[in-house]
Amino acid sequence: MLITNIKGLVGLHPKEKLVLRGSEMSNLPVLENAWLLIENDLIKDFGEMDSIPPSISCLPSTDAVDKYVFPSWCDSHSHIVFAASREEEFVMKIQGKSYEEIASAGGGILNSATKLREATEDDLFESALVRLNRMILNGTGALEIKSGYGLSVESEIKMLKVIRRLKENFPIPIKATFLAAHTYPIEYKGNHQGYIDLIIDEMLPQIAKENLADYIDVFCEKGFFSVEETDQILKAGAHYGLKPKVHANQLSISGAVEIAVKNNAVSVDHLEETNAETIQSLLNSNTIVTLLPSCSFYLGIPFGNAKGFMEANLPVALASDYNPGSTPSGNMNFVVSLGCIKLKMLPEQAINAATLNGAAALELSGDFGSIAIGKKANLFITKPMPSIAYLPYSFGETQIETVILNGEIYNG
Repeated sequence: MLITNIKGLVGLHPKEKLVLRGSEMSNLPVLENAWLLIENDLIKDFGEMDSIPPSISCLPSTDAVDKYVFPSWCDSHSHIVFAASREEEFVMKIQGKSYEEIASAGGGILNSATKLREATEDDLFESALVRLNRMILNGTGALEIKSGYGLSVESEIKMLKVIRRLKENFPIPIKATFLAAHTYPIEYKGNHQGYIDLIIDEMLPQIAKENLADYIDVFCEKGFFSVEETDQILKAGAHYGLKPKVHANQLSISGAVEIAVKNNAVSVDHLEETNAETIQSLLNSNTIVTLLPSCSFYLGIPFGNAKGFMEANLPVALASDYNPGSTPSGNMNFVVSLGCIKLKMLPEQAINAATLNGAAALELSGDFGSIAIGKKANLFITKPMPSIAYLPYSFGETQIETVILNGEIYNG
């Protein structure tokens, strides 16, 4: 595939650049009036139109005049396998009920767990298939999906098997995260260690035997899993080769970030609540800060301190958190818009956070997240746009015209 007359080829980071820290995130290299050659599923070459080699100039081409070509979004935090929506809780939020009040009334994660236990694997696969296809058409070209609505051996395994089927049926890389430590099921409310033992002694061995997960996650928060419980679970996961990706500091400054760093977490996700100690604990680590602004938007909770993290020279990623309770959307274009509007990130910073740093939070940035020779050809072509900033500026409407995955146009 040859794409010509590209107004701007976006995100031309060197292939060896795997993550962007702090001030580096302001640098979004763009080649104007460009061409791009894709061979098989890889980016073969690119350059300026006035220097296009005669040997390829005669090839059939896609004309991208007045359009931009971006690397696909890399969404490193989602919960798209679920049984049913939770719009009744949406109404409760409007009536003034807090996240904690909804959970204590039988809503929240336990609501999704009840519905998921009743759903078949095929039901879950079919509904997640629709969501994932919609996400891809909105530009997502790499994705993480968590379990965590099962809360039993049978249902957690069922969720992870659905994620495996999605991996097998879609042309994008998908990472699976085991999140049985999402909350305590009702039958273990008074026996935390009993549920932790269930995770460690029954779930983890089966997951490892069937190779069902890449990562392990814990919702470390007051009223959920303590720092000590989180440490115990993460260490057990490491025994089976599962790296941590931790839900941290969503509702309070809990010590979650510190314990995640201690366990060499790939990323700490949420961080709506942050202080100087939180930032300090991340400074000498390789852990990526993953912010989820559409969750803050939906719940009405604080937005992550993106500027503070970047000023501390930390890598920041943006992800969707697509789930039925706190972020019923997987549209990464809106996430990038919120990165600019609410997190006060420059368009260049937000785009880098949703592409190369998102890929880094998936440990995929060697092949995805930027445009470089030898990387996978997961891209999208925009509609005609006046500038790069127009994409986050025009929130609420898509600027994506053509999705390319593995070097081929994807129509869903």
